[in-house]
Amino acid sequence: MEVIPAIDIRNGQCVRLYKGDFEKETVYGEPLEMAKLWASKGATRLHIVDLDGALDGKPQNLELISEIINEVSLPVQVGGGIRNLETIQNYLNIGVQRVIIGTAAIENPDLVVTAIEKFGAEAIVVGIDAKDGYVATEGWLETSNTTIIELGQAMKARGIEWVVFTDISKDGTLSGLNIDSTKKLAEETGLNVIASGGVSKLKDIKELQKIEESGVKGVITGKALYSESLDLEEAIAVMEV
Repeated sequence: MEVIPAIDIRNGQCVRLYKGDFEKETVYGEPLEMAKLWASKGATRLHIVDLDGALDGKPQNLELISEIINEVSLPVQVGGGIRNLETIQNYLNIGVQRVIIGTAAIENPDLVVTAIEKFGAEAIVVGIDAKDGYVATEGWLETSNTTIIELGQAMKARGIEWVVFTDISKDGTLSGLNIDSTKKLAEETGLNVIASGGVSKLKDIKELQKIEESGVKGVITGKALYSESLDLEEAIAVMEV
């Protein structure tokens, strides 16, 4: 199971939001410097979110993300404002390994099918962001009538193999992962799940490791690393046991 550092970009800075609230933002420095730091500590992958893109519905930090990829030799997965094939192609062209589709998976599920046909299932990931068990869209500003299980099953039927699952109520709170929902999503859909939202300390990583056999393949952590309540090297060592 991978421990994946998160780099959320807004206005050219690396930031963290509290429960997805754009009004509750903490700035942690330059994205490229953070990427280099996590690489030096043994990261095997980076999770980058274009928060500006999530709000605008189209990429806003393509040049900066390209710079990170060129400077840091790690696989990168990117989300935020990815709504069409052109955007996916642009990201893959600069060296992004996995592109994460969120809102568009709800609003235009055919995009997922076409993207998999064109770019392959390993390159296309669906982001399932939840509020009270229902899927959130539009940069977490709207909540749909679709449950996380319903979306997961629909995406599996369309050929998706990987999802990033975030419980928004946990994100940026350091209150622990939603283990039960993460396990249920993996078991009831057969998807490879990357968990996100709420990691606070090593204990959370160990708890998640217990459900790895359910299909949980990784965990994204942001605030815990930036606030130093979790040590990346120690977390990676635990996962390798």
